[in-house]
Amino acid sequence: MQVALITGASSGIGAALARELAGRGWLCVLLARREERLRALANELDGEYELCDVSDRAAVEDVAARVLERHPQVNLLVNNAGIPARATFLDGDPDRIEQVVRTNYLGGVWCLRALLPGLEAARPSDVVNVVSVAGTVAFPPSGPYSASKHAQLAFSRATSASLRRRGIRVHTVNPGFVETEGFPQRNVLRNAFFRRSVLDADTVARHVTDLVGGPPSETTIPRVYHAPAVLQALAPNLVSRLAARRRP
Repeated sequence: MQVALITGASSGIGAALARELAGRGWLCVLLARREERLRALANELDGEYELCDVSDRAAVEDVAARVLERHPQVNLLVNNAGIPARATFLDGDPDRIEQVVRTNYLGGVWCLRALLPGLEAARPSDVVNVVSVAGTVAFPPSGPYSASKHAQLAFSRATSASLRRRGIRVHTVNPGFVETEGFPQRNVLRNAFFRRSVLDADTVARHVTDLVGGPPSETTIPRVYHAPAVLQALAPNLVSRLAARRRP
């Protein structure tokens, strides 16, 4: 049986992905901070769970050691844990800004490093980094969140090149707006286009699962959000002027 470790698995995309993988015969090891939800989901899926705050490097290393003792081969790591930070760099809470970087960016770094022996033992194996369109387009009202996702995107791209030679395929997934408990998009977005394009977690979970086993990749879902990323890369000054004028 193939083993998948999923962070941020207590709700949203992580929980939906665990259900999707379990339905395809995977054994899922679920990581998050809320034990009651993790236990219930692990029981539902005949999986396993570990309490873990991925922003805490020592905690990640301890959990990884326990998981690798039970499962020396880890076929899939999904770095999905993330927290919102809808605030600007100018008025955002300093502690929240630090926490969003530690969770959204460094959490994936610590998980990959700690679980690398298991991924190498199972190769060819896969790593999926659930990043965000926010990692490709800087948006002022969520500046700290965008920055954390820009860093995560760079991490994913860099490790994809490094791990390809080791037989580990890295998949970078950049979802647009996704309606989850932690990110209630439909109640926040003002623009009708953005509200209509909000995805549900199950759609993203199916997209992620279909990538596993395929060649290393970077995908955007829905694809329409690839255009703003290209525009910002080619014309950053124009995008900055437009962003200064309006909000979604």
